[in-house]
Formats: sequence, C-alpha cells, structure tokens
Amino acid sequence: MKERIHFGYLPEEYSDPENAEIVIVPVAYDGTSTWIKGADKGPAAMIEASVNMELYDIETDSEVYKKGIFTEETTGGDITTNEMIDAVHGIARYYLENNKFVVVIGGEHSVSIGSIKAHARHFENLTVLQLDAHTDLREEYNGSRNNHACVMARTKELCPIVQVGIRSMDSSEKEAMDKASVFFAKDIYNKTDWIKNVISKLSENVYITIDLDVFDPSIMPSTGTPEPGGLLWYDVLELLKTVSDKKNLVGFDVVELCPNSRNTAPDFMAAKLIYKLLSYKFRK
Repeated sequence: MKERIHFGYLPEEYSDPENAEIVIVPVAYDGTSTWIKGADKGPAAMIEASVNMELYDIETDSEVYKKGIFTEETTGGDITTNEMIDAVHGIARYYLENNKFVVVIGGEHSVSIGSIKAHARHFENLTVLQLDAHTDLREEYNGSRNNHACVMARTKELCPIVQVGIRSMDSSEKEAMDKASVFFAKDIYNKTDWIKNVISKLSENVYITIDLDVFDPSIMPSTGTPEPGGLLWYDVLELLKTVSDKKNLVGFDVVELCPNSRNTAPDFMAAKLIYKLLSYKFRK
C-alpha cells in the first residue's frame, strides 16, 4: 500500500488533525474542463512537490508548518460536478466549524464553488478575490451552471467579488462584470499603484481563489487554458502579502494545475505558492 504523503511531508507532530490549525483539502476533479485535461492530477503533484520544499520562509522569517498542517484524504474522482461541490462544501464547513483554516487544492476551478459557499456562510462581510486569466462569469456553459467557466457567476450569488489578472473572456460576460472591480492584466503591467486599489475594493474578510493561469505561461505552463500576458511571481506575492496584512484572510484555494511529467517546476511553484500564502497569513 502506497504511503499517504502529507503536504510538506511533515512529521506526525505537525500533521495531526486534532492539533493542526491548517487543513489542506485535495480535490482531484476534472469533470468540466474543455481544453487540456489533467487537472485532477494537480493535487497529488502539488503534494508530491511539497516534499522537496524548505519549511523555513526567508521573507517572513517564519516556519508556518509549526502551526500544524493536516492533509485531508483526497476527494473527487468519478462523481458528478454537483456531488463534488456538495462534498467539498461539507468538508470545508466541518473544518470551519472546528476553527481550522481551510485550503482547497484542485482540480479544475469548479472545486472552488463548495469551498466558497462554506466560507460565505461562515463569515459575514466576505469578499472573494479571484486571481485568474479568465472572468469565469458565464451563467452556464456546456449545459452546466457549475462548469469551470461559471465559477464566479456562482460566487457572485453569494458575496461580492474582485477580479485580478483577467485577459480573456466571452462577450456574453460583459453584462455580468462589475468593471470597477476588475483589474485587467494589461492595466497592471508595469504599474505600482494597482495593489492599493485592489485592497480598497475588499471587505474586512477575504477569501482568495487562485487559478494558476493568472501567471504568465512562461513560468506556469502547466494549466488547462494558458493565456499569454499573465502576472509574474513577485507581482502575485506582493498582492497576497498586502491582502494578508490589511485584511482578514479567512481561506483560499489554488486550482487548475495540469501537471506535465517532463517539467515539474510548475508543480513546485504551486506548492510554494500555498506555503508562501500560509506564511503571510500566520506571521502575525
């Protein structure tokens, strides 16, 4: 029987579910993606890559793993999208009610819906900050209202949203878009004041959903729908750090890693991104 690996390959002292303050929820689901398949392999790739990650964070001078990081059993697989959303919602809600900080890793972007729903019901005055190449505001796509292209349409039914890094959309999504809360990638490029403007749009409690295609494909080629002109590593880190400093980050997800066995650097980058954001959150 293959050994179950926890995120960060932590000793039992720091991966025990009772004492851990942080819970990683892997969701291996790729039921509605429409181009490159393989996002269901993303959670395992991130966790495997995290084994090789240094647990001391230089920037924050911290070791967030000492807060305890428990990795839940993987959910997803051969189930319907609605069943997957309900399962993720139930898992996230359970851990929120037990005062855990929940991180969902996917999987295609539809895995975020259940987690966002759980957080929106648990926290008042919540805004969802979306980092993504795509608006994901379609009312339905391919006959489904819970398609990966509809994630933010479903989120808008629960709470306000702010969108960052957008550079691809369908004309049908323009009507659903709040342009005052959208930060297009072309408007961010070579600018310095955009992060302050993003912060001004957020409420006190913030949930972040990170589709990895927000990054430029030169550093993150392993996604199902890569788009040129994306954000770079330090651009994203500066935003995440500022949100963590100025607002109450209540949860997040990282989705749409489509691993390529010939290039594992993006897998490690995704794992490192999770650990960096946890380091920002808990350094206070």
